[in-house]
Amino acid sequence: MEEIRYGVIGTGMMGLEHINNVNAIEGAHVVAISDPDPQSRRFGKNTARIEDDMVFEDHNDLLAAGVCDAVVLVSPNHTHADIMEDILKHDVHVLVEKPLGTSVAECRRIIKAAEGHKGIIWMGLEYRYKPPIQALIHEVRSGSAGNAKMIAIREHRFPFLPKVGDWNRFNRNTGGTLVEKCCHFFDLMVLIAESKPVRVYGSGGQDVNHLDERYDGEVPDIMDNAYVIVDFENGIRALLDICMFAEGSRNEQELAVTGDVGKVECFVPEAFIRLGRRAERTSKEHPVSDEHVAFHGLHEGASYLEHLDFVNSIREGTPPKVTLEDGLLAVAVGQAAHLSIDEGRPVMMSEVLGE
Repeated sequence: MEEIRYGVIGTGMMGLEHINNVNAIEGAHVVAISDPDPQSRRFGKNTARIEDDMVFEDHNDLLAAGVCDAVVLVSPNHTHADIMEDILKHDVHVLVEKPLGTSVAECRRIIKAAEGHKGIIWMGLEYRYKPPIQALIHEVRSGSAGNAKMIAIREHRFPFLPKVGDWNRFNRNTGGTLVEKCCHFFDLMVLIAESKPVRVYGSGGQDVNHLDERYDGEVPDIMDNAYVIVDFENGIRALLDICMFAEGSRNEQELAVTGDVGKVECFVPEAFIRLGRRAERTSKEHPVSDEHVAFHGLHEGASYLEHLDFVNSIREGTPPKVTLEDGLLAVAVGQAAHLSIDEGRPVMMSEVLGE
């Protein structure tokens, strides 16, 4: 396939991000968009630089137009299951933004609908593609830390941004902060540990953000800080430290993997890794970049690199590198963490996965 024609379903902030990334790839461009919100449609049309007849209010009309080889689903979390079922009735390739769904049950609905689908189905977990994180994973797999024993991930950042209709202010729409935001980090834990998560402990709450906001008289209920510990089948343990009232942080994300030989760390957005060795009691820092990135956007080039792999998979007919099952597991850990916090106890993954 010389040219890949994309449709983008949902043209809020992340939808526009995907449009810009796709249009920076040679041989790929966005030909159609859909969104129920008039302002979002205007933004999508102007960013994609398409004609009015390729701008749709309803995603079903976009799909019925038959002009797309691939679609990107970037609608609100709670709409993913319904819209994915509609998309999967058509022979198109699809990339679905995280989280796959707001619950394990929704994720399983989508996986069931995908059975027998002819196109590539790609799970959008772009943090895997951030160059410093890719460098950290490479070093860990190359043995720089020895046998990995501990994974620590910190995200200290700004609060959730406003969204159209304020849908992201409520757990019922997002799946909760530990699903909506932190599925990225649980996916990275699984990827680095190369093992199944078996037990989750959480402590967290909503202590600072959105407490003075009201939507139809209702106070937002989204968590703004938490610690989550995940135990893995192979003995590795991982910690997530998430704080969303930490705008003064130097780096938004810091990851560390420690083993019996040394420690590997990475820092985003400063874009460097640090390698430490126990024997020498020394550490060295190295800047990280990726020459293939043509558009850096909101995620340090990660979305661009993600789309490169998606496009290559379409052209070569190879399986997706990030699957719906990866998306399900990331959501399941987040769901387990919320349950642990709500009930004040450790939660076995078998409880949320039904295994």
